[in-house]
Amino acid sequence: MIMVQLVGGLGNQLFQYAVGRRLAHLHNTILKLDLSAFEKYTLHAYHLNYFNIVENVATADDIAKISGTATRSSDDSRLTVVRERFFHFDPGILELPDNVMLIGYWQCENYFAGIQEIIIEELTLKNRPDYRNQEIADAMASSNSVALHVRRADYVNHAQTNLVHGTCSLEYYKICTAKLAEKVDQPHYYIFSDDPEWVKENFSFLKHPVTFIDFNGPEKDYEDLWLMSRCKHSIIANSTFSWWGAWLNRNPEKIVFAPFKWFNKKANTRELIPASWVRV
Repeated sequence: MIMVQLVGGLGNQLFQYAVGRRLAHLHNTILKLDLSAFEKYTLHAYHLNYFNIVENVATADDIAKISGTATRSSDDSRLTVVRERFFHFDPGILELPDNVMLIGYWQCENYFAGIQEIIIEELTLKNRPDYRNQEIADAMASSNSVALHVRRADYVNHAQTNLVHGTCSLEYYKICTAKLAEKVDQPHYYIFSDDPEWVKENFSFLKHPVTFIDFNGPEKDYEDLWLMSRCKHSIIANSTFSWWGAWLNRNPEKIVFAPFKWFNKKANTRELIPASWVRV
């Protein structure tokens, strides 16, 4: 058994699921999802249940198997805890034995390289989008659609989160949209944000058509993620949520802009952004 602790927003949950799924796939064993952290974590809810994932939620008995040690156990009934040591890719994670519990964020596609198609298939929605979301998706397909994500909310209002992350500046979005306009004819921007009123007031500089996606809300963030993936191009924030929206975009000619500055603090984020994406 491989167990992975889930916590954070949908983007973090997706990375955590993906690394656990890869390790379970390597060992041909079951993946269990530990949701116990959500008992105290209140900023976001568990939302992987809206996708076609292999969903085996860890029971209290499963969690009781955690040994709490950082060394490998010889007792197969115990789970050895392995914590993320640093932000960049750790190849040793994919060499771990069976019966481990993964705790961390694992924000690098190298952790699930080799099963990308499995991940893509499992991250489809269980239920058909409602009429409004499907209508928007159809419009995206018929234009040079660009998913533009602005992350604010907890990045602004939660002191500790703001200290770690900060927000992308308007200058960043101005540079990205100017560069995109050089490569894409008549882009249509679909703007996603957890602060829709702020973006409506501050993105008047855009000279191309704009549609604000402001009707799903945090309760249906999985619908927003699906819509992001339906656009032809992406401008992401320093957010794993829009990272996944861009990564799940299957357009072979997609252009993705991502910020150089992912954190306020120092961290090696070189492997976070796929090589084909453009960092600004």
